[in-house]
Amino acid sequence: MAGTPTHTVTNQPPPLVGYDLFSADRALVAAVGRHTGPEVLDEVRAELSLLGRSAGSAQLQEWGVQANEHPPRLRTHDRYGHRIDEVDFHPAWHRLLGKGVSAGLTAAWNRPSGHVRRAAGFLIWTQVEAGNCCPLSMTHAAVPALRTDPGLAAEWEPRLTSTLYDRELRPAAQKSSALFGMGMTEKQGGSDVRANTTEARPLAEPGAYALTGHKWFCSAPMSDGFLVLAQAPAGLTCFLVPRVLPDGSRNVFLLQRLKDKLGNRSNASAEVEFAGTWARRVGEEGRGVRTIIEMVAATRLDCALGSAGLMRQAVAQAIHHCTYREAFGGRLLDKPLMRNVLADLALESEAATTLALRLAAAYDDGGEQERAFLRLAVPAAKYWITKRCAPVAVEAAECLGGNGYVEESGLPRLVRESPLNSVWEGAGNVQALDVLRALQREPGALDACLTEIGRAHGADHRLDRAVKDLFTELADLDAIEGRARRLAERLALVLQGSLLVRHAPSEVADAFCASRLGGDHGASFGTLPTSLDLEAIVERARPIS
Repeated sequence: MAGTPTHTVTNQPPPLVGYDLFSADRALVAAVGRHTGPEVLDEVRAELSLLGRSAGSAQLQEWGVQANEHPPRLRTHDRYGHRIDEVDFHPAWHRLLGKGVSAGLTAAWNRPSGHVRRAAGFLIWTQVEAGNCCPLSMTHAAVPALRTDPGLAAEWEPRLTSTLYDRELRPAAQKSSALFGMGMTEKQGGSDVRANTTEARPLAEPGAYALTGHKWFCSAPMSDGFLVLAQAPAGLTCFLVPRVLPDGSRNVFLLQRLKDKLGNRSNASAEVEFAGTWARRVGEEGRGVRTIIEMVAATRLDCALGSAGLMRQAVAQAIHHCTYREAFGGRLLDKPLMRNVLADLALESEAATTLALRLAAAYDDGGEQERAFLRLAVPAAKYWITKRCAPVAVEAAECLGGNGYVEESGLPRLVRESPLNSVWEGAGNVQALDVLRALQREPGALDACLTEIGRAHGADHRLDRAVKDLFTELADLDAIEGRARRLAERLALVLQGSLLVRHAPSEVADAFCASRLGGDHGASFGTLPTSLDLEAIVERARPIS
């Protein structure tokens, strides 16, 4: 008979929407409380809870889906044949990017506890839609590079840190806010930026140059300005390339094509040609890497934060599903083997969040000791946290069974996104080699990291043994480059272990030290010792405000 239902829908979890992503993340709440000044803690918590409720709403989650289902389109010419080189985005992209800007995700540098509050917000916002985090990250990270030139900083910094979103392409002087992108890599060099061939020819105007060349990857090509590297007469130099010149004309910024990427579909990444493109030097000629390195360090931290956010969302979805789904006579959450898997995933997520927020707090401190700590801890954390993201996302999708392989679940988008942060801002080998450089050239960096790790000395014998093993690795410098990944991994793990032993609930710290430092763990998730309090670990990670 027409209209007769063929089945009744039962045993399906409700959508994970309508909740506060901040308040429901106990590890994040604890880290914010630990690293935020007491005079602004209530303000920061309220701010993040407001963002968390917005991020957890059905409306914003739908915008994230729309932005990915309708990726950007390149328009090289208008209808009359004029070259315009513009990128069109779905309205959902602009709505999300506008909310990210208004939430202060580009405005950490001049606020009390600014980096911690922004880091927490960035971790939350990644869970809505990771693609629009790219221009937010680039814009935030451009500030320290621009500060090498007080004139440029005075012109651009108020716009980069504004909480208004102005999407129109106009001269900077006519805008209330601006976004920045970055162009470093070229076809022939990749991460080896000293192999760049883009030429910078000095012009008559002081500090002005004409650029000729290409960029193989240009992040956020719809932005108002870009920091790029090019070869000036004195060597590799950093430049600011505005999209629109002061007289209102378009700068020569030829978008050759957009990259067709595995994930990050909502975000445009482009190949760009410069042909007499006007640029302003940032910093000294020949010191481009040194000028831009602070930007790179900030974006590397954002890679770790972004991966921590992706892991948190994957774990939240997996635990939520298993809380409501029943099989074999009971809830999946109550099955010992599934509980082991979920607890293992939750450990990885909490360790990532805890370390990433500690790094943000070091930026807020700004002291010499903390700067030294960041020099070594950032590449180690970026290496390890981003490496762990993909296996966490894949295992979380498996917790949903076949449903996790279906686009509507949202897990495939997380899986596609999960490898990206390990590639951005230098892939794994680049980070591991940067760890070596910090160890060899900046002894204060190792001292600062060991001081941080040592604050947990004597609290857990497995952590103490892991630190001793790290010392053994550091003492053996023969063929050290071939062991650089192992060094970066061990350093990140003992940093995470020290932080969790001091700050996490005992069941979390015990499980982390037993599995990650004590060797009582298999090669796959779900192999934690059954003597641990796995139920408490899973309950802590459950997404309930």
